[in-house]
Amino acid sequence: MITLYHCDAARSFRPLWMLEEMGLPYELKMLPFPPRVFAKEYLALNPLGTIPFMVDGETKMTESSGICHYLGIKHGPTPLMVGPEDPAYGAFLNWMYFSDATLTFPQTLVLRYTQLEPEERRNPQVATDYAKWFLGRLRAVEAATANAETLCAGRFTAADIVIGYALRLADNIGLAKDFGPNVAAYWARLQQRDGFKRAVAAEQKAGAEQNVAPRVRA
Repeated sequence: MITLYHCDAARSFRPLWMLEEMGLPYELKMLPFPPRVFAKEYLALNPLGTIPFMVDGETKMTESSGICHYLGIKHGPTPLMVGPEDPAYGAFLNWMYFSDATLTFPQTLVLRYTQLEPEERRNPQVATDYAKWFLGRLRAVEAATANAETLCAGRFTAADIVIGYALRLADNIGLAKDFGPNVAAYWARLQQRDGFKRAVAAEQKAGAEQNVAPRVRA
C-alpha cells in the first residue's frame, strides 16, 4: 500500500492527483501545515519536515513532481506518461521539472511573506517581486496552451498534473486574477477533470476524518 503524507492544498496534492488519475490504492495521512512546526513527531519519518512524503515499500520520496514520475513508471503503464520514443518526450520532461523549480518556487516566497511569517516579519516587497517572477515564468504555459487543450503529446499527462498544481496554488494565494486568458481557460479545464475532483474530495474527507483543519486561503 502506498502511503502519502499530505497537507491541505500543499505540493503533495500533485501525487494525490496522480494517484487518483491512475486509480491506485493508497493511504492518505493528513498533517497540519507546516508539519515541522505543528507535527514535530513527523520529523522522525521525514527529517526535512517537508510535504509530500511518500512511502511505497522500501521506496521513500519527498519531491512532488518526482513522485508523480515514479508512480507513472513504477505502477504503469499509463497514458499519463510520455516515453522516450515519443517526439514530445523532451517537452514532457521539461514541464515536469519546470513545475516546481520554476513555477512553485517563487510562489512559496509569496505565501511565506504574506501569510506564514509572523506579522512583523511579513514583507510586501518580497511578495510582490516574486509574484511578478511567477507570472513572468507563467508566460511559457500561456504560450503552450494558446492552441492546445493540454501541455504536450496531444493528451492529458502527468505534466498537466504537476503544472496544474502550480495553478491551484496561485489561485489559493490570490494570483489567479493575473492569469492570461489561455492559462485561465486551461486551469478551468483541469478543475473539471474527474481525477482532480476526486483528489480534492479525498483531501477534504481525510482532513475531516483525521481532524486536521484546512489551511486558511488567501
